[in-house]
Amino acid sequence: MHTSLTPRTRVLLLSAYDAISHRYWADSVMQHVDGVEWTALRLPARHFRWRVRGNPLTWLLKEGDTLSQPYDVVLATSMVDLATLAGLFPSLGRARKIVYFHENQFAYPVSEEQKPQVEGKMVNLYAALAADTVVFNTAYNRDSFIDGARAFLKQMPENVPAVKPLEALRQRAKVLPVPIMPLDRHPSHTPPNPRRILWNHRWEYDKNPEDFFAALFDLSEQGVAFDLAVLGQRFRHVPPIFAEAEQRLASHITAWGPQPEGRYQAELDKGGIVVSTTRHEFQGLAIMEAAQRGALPLVPDRLCFPDLYPKAYRYDGTRGGLYERLYRWLTTPAYQPAPLDSARWEWPSWQAAYASLLTEEVVD
Repeated sequence: MHTSLTPRTRVLLLSAYDAISHRYWADSVMQHVDGVEWTALRLPARHFRWRVRGNPLTWLLKEGDTLSQPYDVVLATSMVDLATLAGLFPSLGRARKIVYFHENQFAYPVSEEQKPQVEGKMVNLYAALAADTVVFNTAYNRDSFIDGARAFLKQMPENVPAVKPLEALRQRAKVLPVPIMPLDRHPSHTPPNPRRILWNHRWEYDKNPEDFFAALFDLSEQGVAFDLAVLGQRFRHVPPIFAEAEQRLASHITAWGPQPEGRYQAELDKGGIVVSTTRHEFQGLAIMEAAQRGALPLVPDRLCFPDLYPKAYRYDGTRGGLYERLYRWLTTPAYQPAPLDSARWEWPSWQAAYASLLTEEVVD
């Protein structure tokens, strides 16, 4: 069942850095909220610094006619420089403007090789201030954005007081997660293997693979039986720990590297435990999708996770804490908690809220 809006509602969806989670969200919103005349403009997820600051110019040169049309609502991701676009295209300024934050640049960790970037933070902040409605996927995302923006603005030469406008933004912001698609569950579905461990995250430093593999090295050396499927998205520069792990854990590995969609879903179905050691996460769709298919989530007690997962699925965030929990779950499956009910994360629970988001009136 889909939720319909008035056919007169014209919505322009803008995604300036169309990464996997952004694309998933945009596609599913357009699929589940009917009765809308959708127009979508997206830019590929590459050249981040240019993309986040240059998206108004790119669209001005390529999509000027589309952006000049009248719309009732502009629904933009937080990478969109909405303030500049509204200045360049007055028709967008007259539309009701909604910004959706999948993440925020104020809480994004920076590696030793990187320098802190001001541009992404300023685009996030200006977009939030230019919007009529600001939406975050989790309360953690909202609060880390507000607190990070406050600390950031203290560095301004004029030391402009920003407490009141930012706290007002916190109060009026909405929290709507990225819903996941319901599963078409079959009675013949093979139960997960309780000793199969999944990693299905990006192969990047911020996901902290060092802690994950360190715990598995110790488990393997202790003779603990487990299988390992390391999936997820791999990029040109891969942390060296992956090559080391592929060699040291070879006897445990059942799948390694990115998989075609069908094979990926099949690996999720077989997973018993899906682990996160991340240093940053604003919602964690990969963990949710694995948990939806029966894997037990084991997540650090930080970031967005305390709001999303009961205590039984959280460890203290340290390598030692991860090792201890995995050892107990693997050697004594009776200690494993029951699978999570994922219904509260799925689209049927959020269709009405998203439809309301696009139809509500702005109160001055």
